[in-house]
Amino acid sequence: MKVAVVGATGLVGRKMLQVLEERDFPVTEFLPVASERSVGRDITFKGKSYKVIGLAQAVAARPRIAIFSAGGSVSLEWAPRFAAAGTTVVDNSSAWRMDPTKKLVIPEINAHVLTREDKIIANPNCSTIQMLVAIAPLHARYGIKRVVVSTYQSVTGTGVRAVRQLEAERAGEPVERVYPHPIDRNCLPQCDVFTDNGYTKEEMKLVNETHKILDDSIRVSATAVRVPVVGGHSESINLEFEKDFDLEELRAILRAADGVILQDDPGNGLYPMPLTANDRDEVFVGRVRRDLSRENALNLWVVADNLRKGAATNAIQIAEYLHDHSLV
Repeated sequence: MKVAVVGATGLVGRKMLQVLEERDFPVTEFLPVASERSVGRDITFKGKSYKVIGLAQAVAARPRIAIFSAGGSVSLEWAPRFAAAGTTVVDNSSAWRMDPTKKLVIPEINAHVLTREDKIIANPNCSTIQMLVAIAPLHARYGIKRVVVSTYQSVTGTGVRAVRQLEAERAGEPVERVYPHPIDRNCLPQCDVFTDNGYTKEEMKLVNETHKILDDSIRVSATAVRVPVVGGHSESINLEFEKDFDLEELRAILRAADGVILQDDPGNGLYPMPLTANDRDEVFVGRVRRDLSRENALNLWVVADNLRKGAATNAIQIAEYLHDHSLV
């Protein structure tokens, strides 16, 4: 199993290496790949040092799987080249997510759609992944009509330069801003750029990806907010169901759901937080309660590590499914 990680020196790329090690993915030959400015750098994987190689050299090596976290423009140019060489690409960028010819996959929900013919597979947006892992089993039982979600997204969702901005502002040091305003001691109701309809690209990802992965009849309204947290995204989710529900049955569904941990004892201070989700692969759900203002409606609080389940882990779970079902 020859595996390439494209963008291996970046924030998500390094997390991919960590998760590959932790989950003991059966890598027999490892290819760390990055841009030309990083070629020749040393990178460590499973206790062994490797030299970073360029994209053309990686395509020529014909890996079985290439896991991409190098940005949309790189994916658009290079994923087809890898695919043409017989490599199966799992791409973490937004480049292929809404392409009708490409599968958009959260393994707990729809890995069964994958076939050997799928050579470019899209990893959903981090906020979409954690939301859908939490609500998909509820949709199967009660039928979701409408979702209203507000996100509280950490700076690692933007990248290492955003982390530097937060840390420098906190230390009172000058820094080049990634965001249009200070992020320390602040909340920015803007994740990504605004579109013509007044929503940001991040907000529209929650709408469009929910429709593609789960059900295109679900109405989704999203507000995405950047908060001064280093890692871990949180979401306040309001669901309106077709059917009424029993809260204890609903909690039992969440307890049994693949990839979900229910933390719902608010009287004793037990509810999901970014700190407790840090470096974990699960999606944490709590503050489960009826919406008192509307029939058949529910409120949830959902938290996950955006670099792991929101990016690296989900991509590697896709690779695991491909391997386990002999699709690569």
